[in-house]
Amino acid sequence: MVHVGGKLLPRNEAKVSVFDSVVQGGDAVWEGLRVYAGGIFCLNHHLDRMHASAHALAFTDIPSKADIRRAIFETLQANGMRDETHIRLTLTRGEKITSGMDPRLNTKGSCLIVLAEWKPLVYDNTRGIRVISSSQRRNNPQFLDSKIHHNNLLNNILAKVQANVAGVDAAVMLDPQGFVAELNDTNLFMIKDGVVFTPFPDACLHGITRGLVIDICHSLALPLQERNLSLTEFYNADEVFATGTMGELTPVTEMDGRAIINRAGRNLLPTLQEQLHLLIPKLSEPLLF
Repeated sequence: MVHVGGKLLPRNEAKVSVFDSVVQGGDAVWEGLRVYAGGIFCLNHHLDRMHASAHALAFTDIPSKADIRRAIFETLQANGMRDETHIRLTLTRGEKITSGMDPRLNTKGSCLIVLAEWKPLVYDNTRGIRVISSSQRRNNPQFLDSKIHHNNLLNNILAKVQANVAGVDAAVMLDPQGFVAELNDTNLFMIKDGVVFTPFPDACLHGITRGLVIDICHSLALPLQERNLSLTEFYNADEVFATGTMGELTPVTEMDGRAIINRAGRNLLPTLQEQLHLLIPKLSEPLLF
């Protein structure tokens, strides 16, 4: 069952209009939520970000957080989903009265879609992933601000196409100045000589899991730096990992054909993974059914 426009419908009947803004121009915002053992991880953070993205795009008639929560809970209850579930939460600008770019053509208000599916984590966090660097640059605020969690994902999809052609798991996207921004679907960190580094969030999303890793580093008194980082620095890091709701903390084992070699011999990633797993139940909102 899928929640679309205020109704619960069977998956094969769940549709939006061909005049919906998400069809006409990718004009929508989204969040990916993860359900663990009867709770939704960091639900408040995700709803805050969805509201912020919708406001930045000047959406009108944005549903309240209470209404969005209710739709999420109804969808999970209808499907009997309490664990190992991924929710794709989408809010479109809504249906237009005729095709066109102008938001004034939207007169019916926004459209909320709650799509819940049983899914494992997207990556194998024991084996890790291999990545390449993409020629596709990540948007920074002078183009389309990557801090808006919007549905216009062609920038990322083109990078993923390059990763597919290369036979690897994901693509590293650089910012317009040539510094590492993030992967096509997750944020990136590296560790060198006991110091944790992550790119400035100028051309990448302020990821929720990214923020939690930064908090964990502070709580463990691990030195952490946000700064411009080049591919060369990542090639020579002791550990590299990606962070995201659908993957948690995923080791990167190879970048552009260079193996990530832990020359320091100190493994910090397992500690960070353990601390994140301790936070998951504390930061998960219990299901109301």
